[in-house]
Amino acid sequence: MIRLLIVDDSALMRKLLEGIFRAEGDFDIRLARDGKEALDLVRIFDPEVVTLDVQMPGMDGLACLSQIMIEAPRPVVMVSSLTAEGADATLEAIELGAVDFVAKPSGAVSLEIDRLHPLLVEKVRGAAGARIRRTLRLTERVRHRIRGAGLVARAPQRFTRAPLPRTDSRAKRVRNGSPPGLVLIGTSTGGPAALDTVLPQLPPDFPWPVLVAQHLPASFTGAFARRLDRECQLEVVEVNQPMALTPGTIYIGKGDADVMVTSRAAGIVTMPVPAKTTYLWHPSVERMVASALEHLDASRLIGVMMTGMGYDGAEAMKRLRLGGGHTIAEAESSAVVWGMPGELVKIGGAELVRPLESIADTIVHLVNAHAPC
Repeated sequence: MIRLLIVDDSALMRKLLEGIFRAEGDFDIRLARDGKEALDLVRIFDPEVVTLDVQMPGMDGLACLSQIMIEAPRPVVMVSSLTAEGADATLEAIELGAVDFVAKPSGAVSLEIDRLHPLLVEKVRGAAGARIRRTLRLTERVRHRIRGAGLVARAPQRFTRAPLPRTDSRAKRVRNGSPPGLVLIGTSTGGPAALDTVLPQLPPDFPWPVLVAQHLPASFTGAFARRLDRECQLEVVEVNQPMALTPGTIYIGKGDADVMVTSRAAGIVTMPVPAKTTYLWHPSVERMVASALEHLDASRLIGVMMTGMGYDGAEAMKRLRLGGGHTIAEAESSAVVWGMPGELVKIGGAELVRPLESIADTIVHLVNAHAPC
């Protein structure tokens, strides 16, 4: 039995969510109406996974999550609205250690919950087996938020990342022609936090564009790109229209669509296209990599597969490797969920297997090896 704690201030949502998981037959469930009650049950019930509403009166979901991650870290799935405010709060929750999120039903909740049933169960089951990575950076983020909210009696301290050097080179990249190469990154569950570790490590003179397919809704990817742009030494943009692939820029595929590489008269571009139903996840890593192989020689491509449930992109990245390109799979020791990178390793498509903290250095090393002498 999987011990599950459902936290929501809505009696209707608690009832509907409880019904979904009780019907599965292998969940031992407890319910909480607010953050304070949730913390009490975490201590007593010791759930293997928690679903946590973002917006609650009193102690909200972010404050509750912060306390959980300090006291007794465990997999947490946030339940969030698809508004701009909900997107920002959910991304903050992921930074604080939540492994995934589910979009809260809009409109007639009792009708939409049936549509979301398979996704809810899949995400909670996946989260139950997720690995919570305790790092100094996560711990400091959580402590900073708790102090800022006045939840612990300590002298206030401000946690900030060291300022990153921003040079005019971010705005002076060559805009035309074909890039010397392209880094393709695919990720899903646990991916935003993983990307937040890897991408800021890329140096300001990084000479290749980076294209990312991270499974997220459309209302989240713009906010996610803006957050990363503030953290990274490279420019970060959402692919919301056709864009030239420019060296030294990171492109985040727009959610609820697929992101592809294609050719135009001016050179190689990336663009959003309607999600194709033959692919299960979006933006599709498989479709992104396959499109890149159609327009760039595999020897000019580096594929990186990081944490996520499922197998999206594994077959295409294997073809990339067999064609003479490089592939990196995140190591099981660091992945929140070793589904996608594990599948790449399983089918023989991973040239290199690296823990999260080493992936950026490995990318830089491979790119530098391509540089002309």
